[in-house]
Amino acid sequence: MDPSLTRRRFLAGAAIVTLLPLPVEAAPDDLAKAIKEVLGSAKLNTGKVTLDIAPLVENGNTVPMKVSVESPMTAKDHVKAIHVFNEKNPQPYVLNAVLGPRAGRASIATHIKLRESQKIVAIAELSDGSFWSAGTEVIVTIAACVEDLMQ
Repeated sequence: MDPSLTRRRFLAGAAIVTLLPLPVEAAPDDLAKAIKEVLGSAKLNTGKVTLDIAPLVENGNTVPMKVSVESPMTAKDHVKAIHVFNEKNPQPYVLNAVLGPRAGRASIATHIKLRESQKIVAIAELSDGSFWSAGTEVIVTIAACVEDLMQ
């Protein structure tokens, strides 16, 4: 590891990377393409995943979301990752949480931005190679990312 790489320098570099311009418009196929990149040729099953997000949100700038997956979280049977996608934001891939058997439970909670009303999909990747999903439509009354819409 480079001794000159301090925490401050790392965070400054990470901030620069996150400020790169994003595409203004999401194409209709972007959600399906992003999901396909994670799945490869694997089958996507419905079930085991609970996506807890309000069906109607007033402000898209901070939308609380929780994803949990039915799993014993043992060495032989656990959730390896939770992926979350959205349909109409500039980037369809919202997050990737890597888990393991020591996580104790397969559950994540965060806040996301939603540009407008759209579909949200959560996918769990299990240790046996299977993929499970849940999805829902969210109606947003005040959109986030409006600065992109003004351009």
